Amino acid sequence: MRHADLEQAACVHRLAFARQQHSLEWLTATLAAHPRFLCYVAQVQGALAGYILWAQKSGFRAQAVLELDQIAVLPDRHGQGTGRALIDQSLPLVKAELAHQGAALKHIIVNTRADNYAQQLYRSALGAEVVATIADLYSADEVFMVARNTPL
Repeated sequence: MRHADLEQAACVHRLAFARQQHSLEWLTATLAAHPRFLCYVAQVQGALAGYILWAQKSGFRAQAVLELDQIAVLPDRHGQGTGRALIDQSLPLVKAELAHQGAALKHIIVNTRADNYAQQLYRSALGAEVVATIADLYSADEVFMVARNTPL
């Protein structure tokens, strides 16, 4: 993701996360937090179709724990593989960035609403499994998933 992508990414954010506010400010702050946050976009026919935000957790470590902080795809792109492509294509770039920092990927964590169908994506793309549920955390129950010992 580049600064030039922020307006389009903010539109995706607004459509994907109706309860959240200040989309442009949220994404601008996240992009500015590089290298703690690693941000990528998906484009289809030259237009931004989605984005993914990865966060390094608990400091810069030799064995990095990443969080799939946020993934969003335009509603009309749902079910077309854009989310999966964002994960599959950005993860090697994230691993290369970690290697440049002298680190390797250890685990990936992700949390989402308990009723979010994206859990299936996180299971299939990352091998993530639910390890905890917190009742009524944001707008509903939230599940926390972990993909352990992710292959390099």
